[in-house]
Amino acid sequence: MNPSKSWRPLLIITLAAFSALTAMALWHHGYWGIFKPLFESFAGAQVLADLVIALSLFLVWMWRDAKAAGRNPWPWLLLTLATGSIGPLIYLIFNGAKKSSPEA
Repeated sequence: MNPSKSWRPLLIITLAAFSALTAMALWHHGYWGIFKPLFESFAGAQVLADLVIALSLFLVWMWRDAKAAGRNPWPWLLLTLATGSIGPLIYLIFNGAKKSSPEA
């Protein structure tokens, strides 16, 4: 069994829950309103910096993974830049379980 496939239900549940939370935040605060608290304190700035670092690392990994698999990485990169963690979650759900080597 491919271990990546066993993570797919958890990724789908995480995507659904995070998408619902994101939709509520957008409904109540708007796109730019989501970022406002991150600029109001050092704690907010730390969370923003952490998010930028984590997503940057994922963008590099996703670029390399997509290129190695012969896929165009740009749609995934742009989706991540526009939606944050939603892009990587969708990428992992649809592309994360594919392996080039045979299973053991």
